[in-house]
Amino acid sequence: MAEYVSSGGEFTRDTNYISTRITADGRDGYPVEPGRYRLIVARACPWANRAIIVRRLLGLEDVLSIGFCGPTHDARSWTFDLDPGGVDPVLKIPRLQDAYFARDPHYPKGITVPAIVDVLTGQVVTNDFAQMTLDLSGEWTAYHRDGAPDLYPDALRDEIDEVAKRIYTEVNNGVYRCGFAGSQEAYDKAYDRLFTALDWLNERLENQRFLVGDTITEADVRLFTTLARFDPVYHGHFKANRSKLDEMPALWGYARDLFQTPGFGDTTDFVQIKQHYYIVHTDINPTRIVPKGPDLSNWLTPHGREVLGGRPFGDGSPPGPTPEGERVPAGHGAG
Repeated sequence: MAEYVSSGGEFTRDTNYISTRITADGRDGYPVEPGRYRLIVARACPWANRAIIVRRLLGLEDVLSIGFCGPTHDARSWTFDLDPGGVDPVLKIPRLQDAYFARDPHYPKGITVPAIVDVLTGQVVTNDFAQMTLDLSGEWTAYHRDGAPDLYPDALRDEIDEVAKRIYTEVNNGVYRCGFAGSQEAYDKAYDRLFTALDWLNERLENQRFLVGDTITEADVRLFTTLARFDPVYHGHFKANRSKLDEMPALWGYARDLFQTPGFGDTTDFVQIKQHYYIVHTDINPTRIVPKGPDLSNWLTPHGREVLGGRPFGDGSPPGPTPEGERVPAGHGAG
């Protein structure tokens, strides 16, 4: 994600993404086709983690391939340093910027993940992370697995959009507003905004298992990836330290409930998450030392949220095992 700080010390995110869409009717020139596209992600990035989760919940692994960048990057681009020779095995490129420049040799903005690349041309199609997961739900339905959940049901879309908007501005973006504040005043305002929203979420989740309705929706995916990074990164690194996640009871139970649901915890790589933030953000952490803690085994403790009812996958079913080659490395999860 591209980011910068305004002259007043307040963090502002660049939100002008490549808005081309991959759709069932191909109206933007990119029809949904099995095997044609490659989803490029980094496990460390919360915005990319959303796409990883949704792709897995919907069972799109066999129709939309995935490429993993390493947890760190330089000023130019995310890189494929996890792959043999540092080259993506499908796109045959060492840097994600190569796919951006294949589409626009003078691409002026940040080289961000997630991005979907057209394998035929090697060109990036879109990096619009918010629309991307909605389209995986709504445009790729012909290729969803049997039992795939409806993450964006028609009857709940207005409420999902409303909740997701507040989560984005106040929580997903709110932690960055704290971490990259350029003045004490900006930080103080950001801190208050963030914890006002977290208190609202904690209260909302006291009596309902999920954010909207009685099943997992897009709103839950969008909140989870920030919660998973809260204690390991945001609490200390971004100075969001009024409360740890495990000191907000409903939110903590909710986060563990999702973590222990197939598709969520099994896509979360705590080692890469910590490496990314503590190594890349040298303005915040100039020593680049990655902390050993916290102890993450508590993510696997009982959450007790079943008493609230709810059906995580609605009329559907959980996804099967993570495909070989896509599993979070041993020792990188909880426990």
